Amino acid sequence: MARLADYFVLVGYELDKRGSRDGQGQILQRFPEKDWEDNPFPQGIELFCQPSGWQLFTERNPPTFFVAVLTDISSERHYCACFTFWEAVESAQSHSRNGEEEEEASVSHVQPAQLFAPKSLVLVSRLDHTEVFRNSLGLIYTIYVDGLSASLENVIGNLLTCTIPITGGAQRTISLGAGDRQVIQTPINDSLPVSSCSVALLFRQLGITNVLCLFCAALTEHKILFLSSSYQRLTDACRALLALMFPLKYSFTYVPILPAQLLEVLSTPTPFIIGVSSIFHSETQELLDVVIADLDGGTVTIPECIHISLLPEPLLHQTREALSMILDPELEVADLAFPPSTVSASSLKMQDKEIRAVFLRLFAQLLQGYRWCLHIIRIHPEPVIRFHKAAFLSQRGLVEDDFLTKVLEGMAFAGFVTERGAPYRAIDLFDELVACEVKRMRAEEGSKQKILRHIKELAEQLHKNENPYPAVTMHKVQKPTEGCYLRLHQRPFPRLDEGTVQWIIDQATAKLQTAPPAVKAEKKCMVPSGPPIAAIMERNGSALANSARRLEVVRNCISYVFENKMLEAKKLLPAVLRAMKGRAARHCLTQELNLHVQQNRAVLDHQQFDFIVRMMNCCLQDCTAMDEHGIAAALLPLVTAFCRKLSPGITQFAYSCVQEHVVWTNIQFWEAMFYCDVQNHIRALYLESNGENHVDEEGKEGPQEEKSALEIASEQRRLWPTMSREKQQELIQKEESTVFSQAIHYANRMSYLLLPLDTSKNRLLRSSGLGDVESVSNSFVTNSIAGSVADSYDTESGFEDAESSDVANYVVRFINRFVDKVCTESGVTNEHLKGLHIMIPDIVQMHIETLDAVHRESKRLPPIQKPKLLRPSLLVGEECVMEGLRVYLMPDGREEAAGGNIGGPPLLPAEGAIFLTTYRIVFKGTPSDPLVGEQVVIRSFPIASLTKEKKISTTVQTDQFIQEGLQLRSCTFQLLRIAFDVEVASESAEVFRKHLHKLRYPQHVRGTFAFTVGQSPKQAMQPKAKEKNPSLRTLSKNLVKNAKKTIGRQYVTRKKYTPPAWEHRSSQHFQEDDEDEISVSEEIDRSTLTPSTIIKPSDKMTMSHLVERACCRDYQRMGLGTLSNSLTRSKNEPFRISTVNRMYAICRSYPGLLIVPQSIQDNTIQRISRCYRQNRFPVVCWRNSRTKAVLLRSGGLHGKGVVGLFKSQNTPTAGPSQTDSTSLEQEKYLQAVINSMPHYADASGRNTLSGFTSAHMSSAGKWGSIRASGRMSNYVLNMEIGSRLAGKDLVSAQHNGAPSEASFLRQHRASLYIIGDKSQLKGAKPDPLQHWEVVPIEVFDVRQVKASFKKLIKACVPGSPSTDPSLTYLRTLEESEWLSQIHKILQVSVLAVELLDTGSSVLVSLEDGWDITTQVVSLVQLLSDPYYRTMEGFRLLVEKEWLSFGHRFSHRGAQTLAGQSSGFAPVFLQFLDCVHQIHLQFPMEFEFTQYYLKFLSYHYVSNRFRTFLLDSDYERIELGLLYEEKGERKSQQVYKSIWDYIDRLNKKTPVFFNYMYAPEDGEVLRPYSNISNLKVWDYYSQEVLSEGPSYDWELAQGQPEQVEEVDRQDSSAPQTKRKIIWPCYDNRSRVEPDAISKLLEELHNLEAELGQVPECWKDAWDKVKASQRTETRQEVSRMASSSLLMSSSLVPHRRSLGVYLQESGVGSTLNLSLDSDTSSPSAPSSGKQGGRKSTSNLYSQFQMSESENRSYEGTLYKKGAFMKPWKPRWFVLDKTKHQLRYYDNRNDTECKGVIDLAEVESITPGTPTMGAPKTVEEKAFFDLKTTKRVYNFCAQDVQLAQQWIDRIQSCLSDA
Repeated sequence: MARLADYFVLVGYELDKRGSRDGQGQILQRFPEKDWEDNPFPQGIELFCQPSGWQLFTERNPPTFFVAVLTDISSERHYCACFTFWEAVESAQSHSRNGEEEEEASVSHVQPAQLFAPKSLVLVSRLDHTEVFRNSLGLIYTIYVDGLSASLENVIGNLLTCTIPITGGAQRTISLGAGDRQVIQTPINDSLPVSSCSVALLFRQLGITNVLCLFCAALTEHKILFLSSSYQRLTDACRALLALMFPLKYSFTYVPILPAQLLEVLSTPTPFIIGVSSIFHSETQELLDVVIADLDGGTVTIPECIHISLLPEPLLHQTREALSMILDPELEVADLAFPPSTVSASSLKMQDKEIRAVFLRLFAQLLQGYRWCLHIIRIHPEPVIRFHKAAFLSQRGLVEDDFLTKVLEGMAFAGFVTERGAPYRAIDLFDELVACEVKRMRAEEGSKQKILRHIKELAEQLHKNENPYPAVTMHKVQKPTEGCYLRLHQRPFPRLDEGTVQWIIDQATAKLQTAPPAVKAEKKCMVPSGPPIAAIMERNGSALANSARRLEVVRNCISYVFENKMLEAKKLLPAVLRAMKGRAARHCLTQELNLHVQQNRAVLDHQQFDFIVRMMNCCLQDCTAMDEHGIAAALLPLVTAFCRKLSPGITQFAYSCVQEHVVWTNIQFWEAMFYCDVQNHIRALYLESNGENHVDEEGKEGPQEEKSALEIASEQRRLWPTMSREKQQELIQKEESTVFSQAIHYANRMSYLLLPLDTSKNRLLRSSGLGDVESVSNSFVTNSIAGSVADSYDTESGFEDAESSDVANYVVRFINRFVDKVCTESGVTNEHLKGLHIMIPDIVQMHIETLDAVHRESKRLPPIQKPKLLRPSLLVGEECVMEGLRVYLMPDGREEAAGGNIGGPPLLPAEGAIFLTTYRIVFKGTPSDPLVGEQVVIRSFPIASLTKEKKISTTVQTDQFIQEGLQLRSCTFQLLRIAFDVEVASESAEVFRKHLHKLRYPQHVRGTFAFTVGQSPKQAMQPKAKEKNPSLRTLSKNLVKNAKKTIGRQYVTRKKYTPPAWEHRSSQHFQEDDEDEISVSEEIDRSTLTPSTIIKPSDKMTMSHLVERACCRDYQRMGLGTLSNSLTRSKNEPFRISTVNRMYAICRSYPGLLIVPQSIQDNTIQRISRCYRQNRFPVVCWRNSRTKAVLLRSGGLHGKGVVGLFKSQNTPTAGPSQTDSTSLEQEKYLQAVINSMPHYADASGRNTLSGFTSAHMSSAGKWGSIRASGRMSNYVLNMEIGSRLAGKDLVSAQHNGAPSEASFLRQHRASLYIIGDKSQLKGAKPDPLQHWEVVPIEVFDVRQVKASFKKLIKACVPGSPSTDPSLTYLRTLEESEWLSQIHKILQVSVLAVELLDTGSSVLVSLEDGWDITTQVVSLVQLLSDPYYRTMEGFRLLVEKEWLSFGHRFSHRGAQTLAGQSSGFAPVFLQFLDCVHQIHLQFPMEFEFTQYYLKFLSYHYVSNRFRTFLLDSDYERIELGLLYEEKGERKSQQVYKSIWDYIDRLNKKTPVFFNYMYAPEDGEVLRPYSNISNLKVWDYYSQEVLSEGPSYDWELAQGQPEQVEEVDRQDSSAPQTKRKIIWPCYDNRSRVEPDAISKLLEELHNLEAELGQVPECWKDAWDKVKASQRTETRQEVSRMASSSLLMSSSLVPHRRSLGVYLQESGVGSTLNLSLDSDTSSPSAPSSGKQGGRKSTSNLYSQFQMSESENRSYEGTLYKKGAFMKPWKPRWFVLDKTKHQLRYYDNRNDTECKGVIDLAEVESITPGTPTMGAPKTVEEKAFFDLKTTKRVYNFCAQDVQLAQQWIDRIQSCLSDA
């Protein structure tokens, strides 16, 4: 029973303080005056009566009622029911009442208005019966106001003495003795809150979302403030929020109505729920962290800085749905066509309960299974219970969930555990719901009807709890008459007589004492636990996600380890480590390991130990500090069980190797573990005592359900009252000592896991105690058993004691904190606790001592058997600079080796070592994947080709360590991505990088491998001594400095000369700022250098050497004059060899001997050279043997020569009078070149310009527009070569993307075309008097080549697999623009070839004349002259154009320190790529193979040979390289020249020889250059991991043979000839050679067997070829037209696609040439290529020989198709086939084209057109018009022409 009301208080306005600003209330009377012992009087009631402050009012207000809640110190809530009414205040002026009346009557006097003061009746109670309070206080007011007969004292006395039952659903009728009657019902179960309608009202005021938001805010401990103008509503809202939180209880500040004076409470830091009158709305605006709910406005305002975690989905959604079903049932049927008539919400009271039912269900779902995560630590004397939060979250699968985590950490939940954790207590609705209904709730999910039904059932129970008796007798309470408060003459509330009230109270108290105590009959029982979480969660299946297969692998691996089948285990280990990502696999691991522990100990050998530790570490590394899956908990007993003997008496346990995990430093983890163990022991304690009696029974009943600790506890609590005092004491003591012993055990365990193995290293527990989770991925001890790593630390630090004590202190402090917490919580006695504190330092100290011994011994252990380091084989003269560092070769973006797109086992990552030699960086090792562990992986590249090195950190799969690594890129398209092994100290890695850098960028070229080869590598590392004689570079630098001083800044512009306008006569300068990375040192005025400073040997000797150079041999081959006849100046030759540059004085980057026109004097040359960049004036480098046109090369033009610089700059150029002499000399030079051409000499009588008006000249630099007579006018063409080459091909461009024939340049063909850079030719004006013409083209500069190359490398050898799907290989390839640069070079080259072939000379004058110029000039020669397609010729070409003409190999290849900044520019590689493209299109035209090109590509950057070092012949002579070849052959093995090496190799093996080589005489190649025709060179993407690059022939040979021998011995299986080859691993050409190589090899072997002297392969091959030719000849007579077997209509002049089969046995040549008839190869849009099915094609298949069908034949000139030149052809008129065929010459067997006579419409006399033969008369021309086009012909003379016309006419008429 409890008192209904504790105190009755009368509070009034304090009139004495009237003058002050704020009024105050004062307690006028209180009853009883003495405090109750059990319930002191609450302070500050007067504040709460008028929460918005005490004020006087000018009118009477109606009485108000509200309930305020006060909380006392012991957090008991007191409900203060305040009933307030207003009384008149006597005014200060008058004292008499009558006076008042008179004044009121007479209005004439102006009086101050009457004031009314509030007065409150307050009931203070601990029970919340709002309605009873309202009625009782109302009754008192009624008695007073209406003057009823009842005595106020009596009523108040009765009120204060009225007692009612607290709970149990009793009904009690009370009367206060004023003829009133009230019925009080108490709730059945007082643990359920009473809410009447408040919850429903709250939802009405704020809406579903807002209330849910407040609900979550309250649960996650945010501050909540309600605003309303009604106090009662504030109280209701607060009460409603608390009711929703059931079963959790709110334990922070709770003030439903906060008085004005206490507003500063709102800035408290703790959470609260507070209500404030909306008058103070403005005061609440400044609160930054408070959620404000405005009940009147229905809004909830959440400040920006607050994040409220909402319920986890799907609960949030389900709750919302359920609430809307209750609050807005119409919503469901709103869209129905025929809505049911009766859909209405329940009454407010029922709605209130339904809403609460929804929240009750929500909590049951949130907390389902919570009882399975309770740890009971003590049962007697009082149960002590802890909740295992991590386990709960993990089992619920909500580890990441913010909301639940916060709720479980909150105070409310802590209270919940304390209150509801007890195993034996009374239970309520929630307990039943969470235990029994969870399954039902699962089942009903998704069915709205069932959910609603369940909600209604729960609501019924809640309603029943509040109103147990539905038929309530009516209250009978008198109410005042309406409007009574307005009465004028209301006497003030009387002063009550304290005595009377006190007397009534005393009597009642006495009566109560005599009455027997009311015993609350509590129905205690065992609290049901409900189904375990796992059973509930199964439907999610998240727990079962891990496949059984993985668990099988884990089990197998562990059993292999314990059976000591280490190889098997090693194979499975990677799979196991991968599986460890899954939770099930980790649990499986712990269970399996558990099986192998006997008597808490499992001794392993070293390898087993390492495996187990590796698995444990992997298992732990994904555990968070919470260890929510209990993995660390399960491993904890195991890490102290598994051990290995290090030496007699010293054992190392697994814990010393798994310390580096963050979970061990988390004190919550240790607590949970501790409580779990204590629970198990206490359970065991009680099981033992009971177990003795029940042994026999259990045997009979079979397996029984094991009792859980909670069940045992509940049983024990039930028996407790029945036990004797001694028994109770005994149990308490047993439990206490159990806990104590566990505490000691845990102190030990913690010291094991917290003290590092090497305590001298101050590795303080990851110092932070909770280190960054990621950083602590793994212990580094595992890898090398006990850390061969430790050696790299400094063990003798000298501070050992100090530091180890630091570690010790830290650990002691940590353990002490832990022990204090758990022992106080679990009630360990103080003596025991003190004892523990004394023990802990000793435990730690002892452990440190044992660890020292273990550490010492473990360092002695041999590190784990890692794979033996395989040493790479070295070249002769190559030496190791650094011994191998153990590394892992990691996979990069190329998938093949990692077993990617083509399948196959992953060869990478591989484990091995990286070696640095004087020549290469080599990785050699074996794949980590045990399935391919026998293979050897080699990746290497020359140091000189290194282009980029960057540090990376990667994770090595096997160990999960993050490791330091390097990524090294090479321009031989190789990438080494290595991760250093743990044992490699970071210093060694640094040393490696430094050495690498020194070797990559030597101080001088002499430091490169080609020079140092054979010396000891130490010297290579020394800094160079100062050179004795200053090199030219220093000289030139000084010169440039002086020049700068004299000239001023303007002329030596940044690293680049100022290119002028093309027009030499204008004095304009165009400043160009694009840098070309040409160093200034080469731009000095050469005339200042006296020859003697440059060349030491005498002139004579120099001359003889120069004559031997490649250039000279080539000049003689082309008949450009020998040196002797140049010196005697025989005038008949147009060119001579000039020795003007023999001292390299004119142009340092040119060769010593140059071809210049005969007529030009040497001193003129010196002047001309100054007009050109780098003094590279035009020189002849090739002459067409047929047309005698010449190809010249030069650098781009300067403004004026150097001479021009010193002239006055500002003289205006008025006219030709002031034109500089140089410029005239230059023109003279060009004219001399033109004069040398025979057809120019022929035409000396006819000026080329005759008959042309200046109008035709208007299109300067364009392909002139053609205005031919009538029939041509439909092909109007006006386009610019430049734009053409820039890729803007117009419609009529021919298929192969290059201008087809040069006749479309201008209608008269210029004698010399100058291909120049568009940007420099801006000012060029055409000059009608010149015989040359400028072709401006856009070229890319070296910077673009560099950028493009970088992108190309990244595309072909990506550093890591691309994650971005848009960046595919082809996309990146396209973005690199490499192929478009190749396209541009080929296009320009083909253009030049066409021009030369038609008899015009070409001068290529681009950039400085040593990059693109060289590429174009070399390609032109290669395409035009078959000699250069032989091996000898190609060598000559490279020596002449690239080496002698000064391509800057060292600078472009960044070979020395000086070039490091400029970076690598693969200009020569680009040229080789172009050659490769041509080779692909014409495979039968080249004597060498693709391998030859790859070989050059590799070695021109490798620095193995000296050939491609330095920038010019001059520099080579300066170093004494050029002429050393003779007599310097001391070391036979070390080749200095790549050409010698290739020659030697070519004698030994046909690797460079192309068996398909069958050249056509004089064939000019015209390759297609469209990007669609270009292929990416396989050199860029191929690699051979079995032997490294195959270009160092000695290294690549000789390995595989032995390997195969070994294979043969082991395998007992039957021998097969099959060998599996992997694309990226094996060398295909060696494993599977082509047929001819194989035959040659067999021949060789046979000769060896027969004991003959083996002959060279070349001789054998030549014999076969010769015999084959003779046989073929006999055959041809029988099968003359075999070549016409396939006459398809593919593109012209391409023998490349021919299938060229030669069978020596039969001797027949099947030459299936895919050639079409080329009557008009490029007629635009004529469409004839594909479509003609004429008779000729049919005949050609049957006719065996064509000889008998030739009715008339002879030579005619034929004008080519549109825009092609006139060509002489051999024509054959064939009556039988009715066609006119033509051939290139009389002996040609292959028909070049056919004109079907059936299509001929007419034959008419013609007129000569542009480019026609000059000597022929006009009448010799005739035209043949067919349906498709007009053919223009020209015979030698008029008679022949007439004859042809007649013959054709007669053919036509016959038909």
